[in-house]
Amino acid sequence: MKKNFAQLSSACFIGVAALALAACGGQNAGSSDGGSGLSGEVTTDGSSTVAPLTEAAADMYREVEPGVNVSVSTSGTGGGFKSFCAGETDISNASRPISKEEIADCESNGVEYTEIVAANDGLSVIVNPENDWATNLTVEQLQKIWAPESEGKITNWNQVDPSFPDEELTLFGAGTDSGTFDYFTEAINGEEGAIRTDYSPSEDDNITIQGVSGAKGAVGFLGLSYVEENEGAIKATSVDDVTPSTETVQDGSYTPLGRELFIYVNNSSYSEDEAAKSFVDFYVENSTDVADRALFVPLTEDQVTTAQDELASLG
Repeated sequence: MKKNFAQLSSACFIGVAALALAACGGQNAGSSDGGSGLSGEVTTDGSSTVAPLTEAAADMYREVEPGVNVSVSTSGTGGGFKSFCAGETDISNASRPISKEEIADCESNGVEYTEIVAANDGLSVIVNPENDWATNLTVEQLQKIWAPESEGKITNWNQVDPSFPDEELTLFGAGTDSGTFDYFTEAINGEEGAIRTDYSPSEDDNITIQGVSGAKGAVGFLGLSYVEENEGAIKATSVDDVTPSTETVQDGSYTPLGRELFIYVNNSSYSEDEAAKSFVDFYVENSTDVADRALFVPLTEDQVTTAQDELASLG
């Protein structure tokens, strides 16, 4: 049974998680016999955080179905939903659940969709490798760094904590079209979009990495996979004495920055386009392998069990 925008609740984790890992297509990652002769285009857009996950799925799928081209664009979660709700893409990559406004946009354009949690993530606070003082930051200290009222006032690390050195504070992070921006601002500052504006924003996490790696006093925020992929260039701090990792994200101890990552599937694409259906089935069936390849936190066993029934209902 297909689900539409009116039936899905982003706030309900079980309902969201339910589509994430399932044995649906009968395909196995890494087993390729030249494919079934299937061909076509599958278009995806959205979060730069989720992009490496979908790219990993596309690379693995290409080994099974080389005739299908899966494109992955990165206009940010918000930008991805704009295209998706206009019916321009088959899949929207999102680092946060769809908003009420975006639901209304999809509804007004007649776009029905299914929300699928694809992996878990620990949104990470990163610093320069030469930073030997901010190994553990509290949520209160992060608020002091990033709050709107700190703009132009908190400009040095010793203002964050008197024990920190006299070092200029330079800030890098996600731009306003990013789901990472939405999630971080709500989790740390208590309101989505609430943040000081005197930082360097970008929807491209690689720009954040370049900025933080280039200044001793720099700090930023992005997804855990980028930390693991750029070891040596940046490092993650603990938050309230908990380090972001597979274990702490899955067991819920990495709060408030543990989160789910999603793909949104256009129901018409899934039901009418064999290539889109085949790719989504493969993506979901092989979610654990995809997450491992892309250095993301895979879903828990409970999520997997729930997901197997839910994806079956999509077909």
